[in-house]
This record gives sequence, structure tokens and C-alpha cells, in this order.
Amino acid sequence: MVELKGSVELETVKRNTLPKQVVDSIVQLLISGQLKPGDKLPSEMELIDMLGVSRPVLREALSSLEALEVITRKTRGGTHFNNKIGSNPFSVMLALSIGNLPAIIEARMALELGLVAMAAEKITNEELKRLRETIDEIAGSVDNNYGESDKEFHRIIALSANNPIIEGMIDPLLITHDKMDRQIRERERDVTVQFHTDIYNALVNRDPQEAFTHMYRHLSYVRNKLLQVYKNE
Repeated sequence: MVELKGSVELETVKRNTLPKQVVDSIVQLLISGQLKPGDKLPSEMELIDMLGVSRPVLREALSSLEALEVITRKTRGGTHFNNKIGSNPFSVMLALSIGNLPAIIEARMALELGLVAMAAEKITNEELKRLRETIDEIAGSVDNNYGESDKEFHRIIALSANNPIIEGMIDPLLITHDKMDRQIRERERDVTVQFHTDIYNALVNRDPQEAFTHMYRHLSYVRNKLLQVYKNE
């Protein structure tokens, strides 16, 4: 344990560990109550000394936390925990599980399956139109470069729930989408178009059960592909 200025204590990170453990140590500052949302973190040099890690390892960890909107980094203002992190615990839990791909996949499935069922009841005609456009964009994509349109499809469904509590989970949900998307080595455009079209048709028919079923088939297919990659690494 290393103490800084009598106020902040961090567990020293062993030198053979990954940036994920640095993420864990920094998040523990929130969980333990040593720092609060909005508080400033120690400087990079202080964190390096406290954790016993190199600058590249620390910066990779900080980049992950920033992507998850747990922290905000400013050139002259230092690094702070985000003010709203207390109202968005999903980001914190995602940060703690960032190296656990199977857990991230399961969390995404659990959330999206509920969201698509609600979407069948609440999605607007305008949102359905935009959903159809993303499918057309994927179908017409060049070199299977359709990651952003794919993410937009899932974002529209998530936002159609129009629920302020759930909205705090949507950005972390999309981050899991990005993380999973980067792991896919071989894209299958026609398969994606078919899955998305089936989900879209269920939403057009306002059928929660069919929407749930087709989303489950889609995410289960992606899960199996990713877990195969995960096992071979």
C-alpha cells in the first residue's frame, strides 16, 4: 500500500500485470470512498510511483477509463472522476470487467434483449425509418466496412425505450459494442443484414416476443464467434 499526501492510498500493482489491474486500482478509489465523483486524481507521475507501473501501461488504463466516461482528462486541468459517475454505476462495473470479454458479452445480451422487447412497444415510425436506413447502409457497404452503421442500428433501438434511467446505460452499451466489434476478424455482411432485417420486421409488427427471439439469435451468433476468438488467444 502506498499513501500520497496522507489522503489517497493505492495498492501497488505488480510489474507483470496488465493495464486492467491499474483500472481496478483506480476505480477502487471511488468504491472505497477515498475519492468522490468530480474529485481530481493524482498526477500521472504520482500514479506511476504509487502503482509501480510504466507510463504506457498507466496511459492505456486511463484511456480505457476515459472511453468508459469514468474519468475526464484535460491538458492543463488534470484528470478527474466524472461528476455524473455516481448516477451511472454501469460504467464503473464495465471498467472493472474490461478484460473479461465473456462477462461483457453477457451483460450486453441481458441489456439489449430487454431493450428490443420494449422497442417493439415504443419505437416510433421515424426511428423505424432510420433503422431501415442502417440496414441499407450495411447491405451497400464496401469491403465489409459497416461497423458504424451496425452500432447505429443498436443505438436507435436502445434510445427508443425513451427511459431516463436506461439512458445512463446506453453509452457503456455502445462501448461494449465497439470492444466486441474490434475482436471480429471476419465480417459477414449478408448474415448481419439478415439478422437486422428479422429484428426490424419484428419491430414493425410490434411483436416483443419475435423481436426478443431474433435479437437473441443475432447476439448469440456474435457471442459464439467472439468466444471462439477469445479461446484461441
